[in-house]
Amino acid sequence: GYRFVTDTDTEVVAILAQYIYDSQKASGKTLTFLDLVKSVIKELEGAFAFIFKSIYFPQEIITTRRGSPLLIGLKTSQKLKVDFLDVVEFGGAGEGADGTQTEQASNMLAPPMPNGNHAARSHSRTFMAENGEQQPIEYFIASDPSAVVEHTRRVLYLEDDDMAHICKGELRIHRLKRDDGMSSIRSIQTLEIELAAIMKGNFDSFMQKEIYEQPESVVNTMRGRVNFKSDQVNLGGLRAYLPHIRRCRRIVFIACGTSYHSCVATRALFEELTEIPISTELASDFLDRKCPIFRDDVCVFISQSGETADTILAMRYCLERGALCVGITNTVGSTISRETHCGVHINAGPEIGVASTKAYTSQFIALVMMALQLGDDRVSMIERRREVIQGLEQLPEKIKEVLQLDSQLQQMAQSVLHKEKSLLLLGRGLQHATCLEGALKIKEISYMHSEGILAGELKHGPLALIDENMPVILVMTKDSLYPKVRSALEQVSARKGAPIVICNRGDENITGQFRTIPVPEIVDSLQGIINIIPLQMLSYHLAVLNGVDVDFPRNLAKSVTVE
Repeated sequence: GYRFVTDTDTEVVAILAQYIYDSQKASGKTLTFLDLVKSVIKELEGAFAFIFKSIYFPQEIITTRRGSPLLIGLKTSQKLKVDFLDVVEFGGAGEGADGTQTEQASNMLAPPMPNGNHAARSHSRTFMAENGEQQPIEYFIASDPSAVVEHTRRVLYLEDDDMAHICKGELRIHRLKRDDGMSSIRSIQTLEIELAAIMKGNFDSFMQKEIYEQPESVVNTMRGRVNFKSDQVNLGGLRAYLPHIRRCRRIVFIACGTSYHSCVATRALFEELTEIPISTELASDFLDRKCPIFRDDVCVFISQSGETADTILAMRYCLERGALCVGITNTVGSTISRETHCGVHINAGPEIGVASTKAYTSQFIALVMMALQLGDDRVSMIERRREVIQGLEQLPEKIKEVLQLDSQLQQMAQSVLHKEKSLLLLGRGLQHATCLEGALKIKEISYMHSEGILAGELKHGPLALIDENMPVILVMTKDSLYPKVRSALEQVSARKGAPIVICNRGDENITGQFRTIPVPEIVDSLQGIINIIPLQMLSYHLAVLNGVDVDFPRNLAKSVTVE
């Protein structure tokens, strides 16, 4: 007897709540709002984050989560007395039938509220000022810290099956089940995000701003972790687990999208410096195959948000099988950072644009630093490690040089690529990941079909696509595979292709023969960071020319919190 007025699955939850409420009312029973929400979420499967508001309970809000991120911002005029909130067991001792606390069991007794629109004052010890006085409090409910930082920096992260009940200005955290092993408190944390970091400033879009922030973001990723004088790398979050990681049978990198490409970009360096077998897995495919994982495996999970649904499910799959789990994220307090054994925070700063730019380069560097730290006990790798660490020191200045190509890339986008329907990106070895990531950037924000192809596979099918009408970008910077990439360039040219070549400045084999994007040279294992930035800028200019909202492309979300 219920009519659906939208096509969203969320409406089913609202109608289920109405059905339960009507059924109880018809049988003469009275439900509290808390009982009603508990009854609803007991019926739900999958990931969700909900805020419940009802006309039947006008002074109450309940928010709950399972699998999806959710936090509550807390704004008070004075410093809080304590930095945690007690969790109340649902229906436990000290809770009345109406869901309120009895006086004997709780120090969080809600005072009676007068009628009218007055600011509620909390009598909870948590929300009292340091001097013990009561104070007004505001609550902000969001899925991401950047949404609340404009209002407050004090936040409380909810766990799965938490129910945060705000009633007449009072906040209580309830658990769906008793004695489920979860902590009995929720810590109140202070965000380190600066408000200026989530504002556009003088830029036209967040993506453009984040591209130009990369000289600073890579420094932030390395700050306090790399000693350029002693050639030492110290990732504090991994220190206690280094012996375990060095003894493992293999390292499995598991991620999605851009984060997966950062794994592909750095796996060769891991193999070289550690001699540990490395595998890279797309989280969704990893779960579909139910890949065998053993206790002596190390599984590394990479996610900018730390809330990517497939990556979280893969992490829990590996935890159940006893593997050591390492998280690499850009978000303190995220699910991956909380549930893994150890990890690395990439410190890239807030990334608002849906298309990841500075997070990719910071993930790249974090993985390079991890490889350097794991390999620091191998005498045979001392010179190679020193070479890579010197490259890290040069990196910020090299990135600044690449950013000066912006006007040239804007002109190239307008005159050469703007009207095209497809684009192929060819690279080999360390630059295969550059092509995959560049193709992803172009397709997700400019809506142009693009494909990253391993140059070694050119003769196994993709060469049939090459003619004078197919635009091609070839990544051909100097490394050990340069002669083989040169061969791929000749194959494309022989079929009347006119490739755009990303090459090192002053490369006499290329200059004058083809359109080029000249980039500075750096150690081969870091060249991918330099090479991806022109492709980020190219994708940005193509999107602008196509009239696309660069920061919010259609059908995509910044944090993919569903499978």
